[in-house]
Amino acid sequence: MTDKHTFRLYNTLTRQVEPLAPAVPGLLAMYACGPTVYSFAHIGNFRTFLTSDLIIRTARAIGWNTRYVTNVTDVGHLTEDDFADASGEDKMARALRSKEGQHFANVWDLARYYTNVLLDEWNALNLLEPDVRPRATEHITPQIDAVERLMASGHAYETEQGVYFHVPSFPGYGKLSGNQDADLLGQGVRDVIQDTEKRDPRDFALWKKDPHHLMQWYSPFGKGFPGWHLECSVMSMTYLGDTIDVHAGGEDLIFPHHECEIAQAESLTGRPFVRHWVHTRFLMSEGEKMSKSRGNYYTIRDLIAPESEGGRGVDPLALRYALISGKYRERFNFTLRHLRDSARIVQRYTEVARGIREAVEHDLPGPDHAGPRLDAVYEETLQALLDDLNTPVALASSLKGIKLIQGMQPLNGASARSAGRWLEKTNGLLGFIAAEEPRKKDMHADDGLAEPVDQLIAERNEARKAKDYALADRLREQIEALGVEIMDTPDGTRWRKRVDVPL
Repeated sequence: MTDKHTFRLYNTLTRQVEPLAPAVPGLLAMYACGPTVYSFAHIGNFRTFLTSDLIIRTARAIGWNTRYVTNVTDVGHLTEDDFADASGEDKMARALRSKEGQHFANVWDLARYYTNVLLDEWNALNLLEPDVRPRATEHITPQIDAVERLMASGHAYETEQGVYFHVPSFPGYGKLSGNQDADLLGQGVRDVIQDTEKRDPRDFALWKKDPHHLMQWYSPFGKGFPGWHLECSVMSMTYLGDTIDVHAGGEDLIFPHHECEIAQAESLTGRPFVRHWVHTRFLMSEGEKMSKSRGNYYTIRDLIAPESEGGRGVDPLALRYALISGKYRERFNFTLRHLRDSARIVQRYTEVARGIREAVEHDLPGPDHAGPRLDAVYEETLQALLDDLNTPVALASSLKGIKLIQGMQPLNGASARSAGRWLEKTNGLLGFIAAEEPRKKDMHADDGLAEPVDQLIAERNEARKAKDYALADRLREQIEALGVEIMDTPDGTRWRKRVDVPL
């Protein structure tokens, strides 16, 4: 890696933007906190997942190898998770009692179903597949082993209700979040403390004994289930080693989840747990916090499912574009209007990709006028991502390439091949450009629009030739009322179905 390709990211631990420095040069080891699979993932979840996806894509673009792990939480995540020692009930168990949960025979089936939905949506939004996607329920034995080791070293103790990590045994607790005041931390958990045998109100559960819990395992400290914070410490170390280069997640995980992960992991190994912490800021929706009661809460399924299945039929790649168009560590306001605009931009890329393929097939003679200029555009896009994942600048830069290609029509064969290589590399960075023809049906096929639209366009062309512009304008309005938009080009009038997201 040269100085020109230094990858810099904000580190929550040091509170500054600094270069990524993998422990093994050229190999980035990264763990990202995945979802709790009790329901459909919402757009805020995927904004966070996309941050990790862009980190991996950027690392690979500068020649690094990557080892990427992201988990699935299918046990132990309790409803009162804003506190170090979470209380309430398991989110998986509560979901089983919901209206949707009544369709499942047990909590295991529920977890499998929503995990499969997650994977489908992950693929639809073109996120890179991790090297390992561990599930908490498949790593119970190493979690039990970790609890035993923490007890043996004096960092944990057992009560009748569970096993707890003793926070005062780890002086560094609070270094990530800044929550280091013992009195304030104690007040933050006091309302949910249910175990009077806890030695310190800040102590958090490693193992909970609950005979009523739907998911239980035998352990040396009784039948029960692991605490939510334990799984990520154990699984990240299992697949990435004692110290990892990057750990990512949403800003809501800084405290208590990631703070507790650090305490557990560093008490187990005596080594730094994570070199670089990356957190994505909250997503707003239509100017407010997402809420079902406000009507601005969107799952991925709400947006990309076909209208026949209750969704809006949005192109998943357009949704991806919309979600990465705001900088990851700034609050971003998602709107359906912006999603509609994103769909039009993605469609523009798709049409350029189609034109490039046609130009390659025709292979007109001529020198390559596009290559060097598009190489400069790609470098500008890459530099934006290397600069703390500055996606607004990266997207604006890549759009320069599209405008450049469109301004060089008709492309000769050499320029078209360079344009195709640029498009492929840019897609490798940003991931929203369809590699092949659009996955949806052809915009003119089997929709009953072709004949009336073509007829109206012919009439409009005649009106324009006769300089009857008032009639031409009325005919344009009739055409647009059919749900299409027209473009007057040097090669004649073209049309396409209008890309709209219901507002």
